[in-house]
Amino acid sequence: MDEKTAALREEILKATIQVFNDKGLKFTMNDIAERMQISKKTLYKVFDDKEALFLATVDYIFDSIKQSEQRVVEDDALGTVEKVHRILGVLPEGYRDVNLHQLYLLKDKYPRIYKQVELRLETGWETTIELIRQGIDEGCIKPVSIPILKMMLEASLEQFFQRDILIRNGMSYQAALDEVVSILMEGIRVH
Repeated sequence: MDEKTAALREEILKATIQVFNDKGLKFTMNDIAERMQISKKTLYKVFDDKEALFLATVDYIFDSIKQSEQRVVEDDALGTVEKVHRILGVLPEGYRDVNLHQLYLLKDKYPRIYKQVELRLETGWETTIELIRQGIDEGCIKPVSIPILKMMLEASLEQFFQRDILIRNGMSYQAALDEVVSILMEGIRVH
């Protein structure tokens, strides 16, 4: 992919997030083309269809989360516990206001995209696990079963995508994530 196409692709992904925030899962390729003031033909040159675009958007968001995690890890002003806390609850600044309430609809309407979200939730834990082990070695995190801790967080997040729990409780994804992370961190932190 040349530089111009890569830049257009990123702009399309950013516009998709904005349109998703406005319209939820019911957005169309036309909505994105209109938002960007480009032709649908141009859009289809980069993405074959809405599902391909949505899959790429999922990866784009998770890749952005990984970049944010790396910035936390590299922040020498933070202690190990604070790094773990921030990494577990990281959501890039640009996505804090994204309307993620409707993600529970993915499982039925877009099972392939839902599977991609599940896969991305279940992988890429190496940095977090390393920090938890470091915290255990430093004595600031209780010795815990890391696979169980990982499973608890994954299961909590997957519930946000499987049920309408956020809508029913009037919570944003970020508020719910913050609550889950706070509960987990208070359980493993040495006081």
